[in-house]
Amino acid sequence: MDPNYTEAERYYQAQKRVKEIKEFYQHLTVYILCNPIVIVVNLMTSPGYLWCLYCVFGWGFAIVMHGLAAFRYSPFFNKEWEARKIQEFLDQEKENRNKFGIN
Repeated sequence: MDPNYTEAERYYQAQKRVKEIKEFYQHLTVYILCNPIVIVVNLMTSPGYLWCLYCVFGWGFAIVMHGLAAFRYSPFFNKEWEARKIQEFLDQEKENRNKFGIN
């Protein structure tokens, strides 16, 4: 966090982060509780075709992505990447303005 934040702003940011983590755990709990039901329904209705694997792995991927976001682990799109992209767009806009003589 930025050291220039006031105490109230730091508290708000911490509160927001706790809410994100709590929502991740709620999502994980629903995943753990619902997937056995999906698996049982699959095995009872069409045991020859395991369509439940699409649900388990698809939702599992979403859970992993949610967890990475909640715990602020982003190997690809982190703050440095965002700053570089913003600067790239600003430079591109400036180049276009200069190219067409727009101030």
